This record gives sequence, C-alpha cells and structure tokens, in this order.
Amino acid sequence: MKKYIVVAAVAMLAACSQQESSAPKQAALDTELSKVSYAIGLDVANSLKGLGTDIDRAAFTEALNVQLDGAKARLSAEEAIKIKQAFFQKRAEKQAEERKTAGAANKAKGEKFLAENAKKDGVTTTASGLQYEVLKMGDGAKPVATDKVKVHYRGTLLDGTEFDSSYKRGQPISFPLNGVIKGWTEGVQLMPVGSKFKFYIPSALAYGERGAGAAIAPNSTLVFEVELLAIEAEKPVEKSAK
Repeated sequence: MKKYIVVAAVAMLAACSQQESSAPKQAALDTELSKVSYAIGLDVANSLKGLGTDIDRAAFTEALNVQLDGAKARLSAEEAIKIKQAFFQKRAEKQAEERKTAGAANKAKGEKFLAENAKKDGVTTTASGLQYEVLKMGDGAKPVATDKVKVHYRGTLLDGTEFDSSYKRGQPISFPLNGVIKGWTEGVQLMPVGSKFKFYIPSALAYGERGAGAAIAPNSTLVFEVELLAIEAEKPVEKSAK
C-alpha cells in the first residue's frame, strides 16, 4: 500500500509539470487512499521546495518508480551520492556568499542608522555603542549582571518589522541577565525596576554575523522596548531531611 501512496503523490507532481500546457486533471478525493495520497503529495512538494532549486519532475518520477519497482536505475548508488554531495556543497557555498553580502549591507545600514540616531534628543550612547532612550523612569533597584529579571519587551528590525513580543504572548519573561545578548545584559542594568527603556542595539552587541533564524539576518541592528518589572530572587535549594 505504501508503494502506491507514494507513487500517487509523485504522479500528482508530474501531472503539474511545467512542460504541460493544459491544466492537470484533478484527482477524485473520494477514498481514504486518494486523500492520504494527496496529503503526502503536499508533504513531498514542500520538501522539494525546501531544496531551493527547480526539480525535473519527469526524472524524479522515473527514479522513484524504478526504485519502488526494483528495476535497474540509470545511476548507481555511488553516482547518486556524489551528485547529491556536489549539489548540496554548491548550494551551501552560494548561501554562505549570499549571507556574507547581506551581512555587509545590514552592517552598513545599521552603522548609518546609529550615527543619525545618536544625534536625537533623549538618546544616550554608551562606550560600547549601545544606545538607549528613557520612555519611563522607575524608582526601584537596578539589577546586576548575575540577577534574574522579569521583563516585558518588544523587538523590531530597523524597518519596524516586529520579530518578537512578550506583550503579544500576554506573558512576561524571566531570565538570568548574563544569559542573553550583550546589549540586553548591559542595557537592563541601567534600568531601575519600574522603568521602560528603548534600546538600539548594534549587531556586535546582538546576534552578529550569525543572525538568529529566519527573522534576524546577519549583522542586524535591533530595536527593543523593554519594561523591567522585577528583580527575581533565586529560590533557595531545599535540603533533604536526613
């Protein structure tokens, strides 16, 4: 059964080939097998999209059917491995070059922004290059780097794109202050409890050349609004009775 499900999924891909000028005939999703086949077809298509390259659907379909049927493939296992290794190596090199180019552009953009931002009233620049603006000054204690703090925050890119927000989640976050990016470790120590600051964090004090996932590109300058709610004491370790 597995064989026919996979073949059906791939057949749908082949039917959608760019080489065909007419619209593909829709499959009747009226049985459990057809529905499962369609669902698997969606998974296969998403996996192929993840390769970041066009697929020769005819060749792909032929290879899968040959393998499932136990027929002789036109490429040996060794040849197939070498071809795939060369492809993925080439793709990795291309992606690395693209990240390097994007990183250089982001760094220049960030430096220009910070240079202009430093001239604005109310913006203070520290020796490290961190910039901050006081939105609300609290009257509580200031944390030190080894403290655990509780905050609400919102993070954006320079173009205003929001990539994270505890406000949207409806839940503040607690963390050791020395366990986050350098810009946070330095900046939050400037805040008395009850304060709300806006931080402009150079890439070197954020995620640097590596970036962070798909949302934060390499060498991105980040903007955070941070509200310091509390300095949390660590819970004492209970000693077991002897």
